[in-house]
Amino acid sequence: MTSHADVLMHTYPPPTVTFVRGQGTELFDADGKRYLDFLAGIAVVGLGHAHPAVADAVSEQARTLLHVSNLFGTTVGPEVAATLDSLIGTTPGRVFFCNSGAEANECAIKLARKWGGRGKYAVVSAYGSFHGRTLSTLHATGQPQKHEPFQPLPDGFRHVPWLDVDALANALDPTTVAAVLLEPVQGEGGVMPATSEYLQAVRTLCDERGALLMVDEVQTGLGRTGKWFGFQHFGIEPDVVTMAKALGNGVPIGACWARAEVADAFEPGDHATTFGGQPLATSAARATLRVMQEEDVPARAEAAGARLTKALEAVPGVSAVRGLGLLLAAELQAPIAKQVAAEALAAGLVVNAVTEQSLRLAPPLLVSDEEIDEAVGILATVLEAQPVAPEART
Repeated sequence: MTSHADVLMHTYPPPTVTFVRGQGTELFDADGKRYLDFLAGIAVVGLGHAHPAVADAVSEQARTLLHVSNLFGTTVGPEVAATLDSLIGTTPGRVFFCNSGAEANECAIKLARKWGGRGKYAVVSAYGSFHGRTLSTLHATGQPQKHEPFQPLPDGFRHVPWLDVDALANALDPTTVAAVLLEPVQGEGGVMPATSEYLQAVRTLCDERGALLMVDEVQTGLGRTGKWFGFQHFGIEPDVVTMAKALGNGVPIGACWARAEVADAFEPGDHATTFGGQPLATSAARATLRVMQEEDVPARAEAAGARLTKALEAVPGVSAVRGLGLLLAAELQAPIAKQVAAEALAAGLVVNAVTEQSLRLAPPLLVSDEEIDEAVGILATVLEAQPVAPEART
């Protein structure tokens, strides 16, 4: 039998587990072992695995119409776009559909450059951020160690320290900067939330310097943080919002929303994608959004996140818990996050080490109280077995 390493590019480590089935918050491997999924495909399956409403929608659409082309109209995409516009809830906007978060951010970057006009092209983002793996979104990502193997990267990207208003003010040259691109919570950077004071200051600076405020909601959007979008915690109205991950509950789809005035900088031919907004993906998104609204997933994420936070804070070996809603990081008392994540997996719990000392937890938004208690119990048992000095357990 051909092995994983024989046929796939080595862009990921060899898998330690092969999953073959999922249901709600549960996953099952090839041997039938059960796991609690507290990563949700990195905040993707917000409704859990194999949600019947999404499965039925995909099945029905696959028998009806999978794909034509964006040269022609279809019926589902505009409905999904209208729902997203209403959930963002600021000034009316327009939506471009694509296939991933990186593509949504590519769209935002191109839109900012077209909106800014010649000479006003730069995008400022924060150190610790993550915006994608394409060449431009990689350069927007504030992690220089990821840049080096792929130099020279596209020009026009600047980085400033996270939550440093003065540094941003110094970088926001009104003659060259078209936009600021920020996450409400830096997910890959360690689950680091913004503050209201910071984002409101950024909004003011963007208005003063004539730059767009673009919010990357790829990981935080659609109920994950306890509101429909992360920026809604902080009292701001962005000009551009990007999203993906949870939008299709596992079916690849991304979207870039922009205020109508900004979106109208694009003209036919300025941007496109073959698969973006096709009926299969948008049918999955429509079903996902309907269930999210029926279940009021922001409220569920807020309540479940409070329970999970309180339980994690009581675990010996956890020094702090940070994040919003059901996007959380458990800060450990020692830099053993990778070891703990591996041992938790062996014990039947899926989490990941987002830094050397932090575990990320992002379970499905419909997670039950009993599943939260079971997951924290597994993590507590794993941490108790770690060779940490006794004084570090106080």
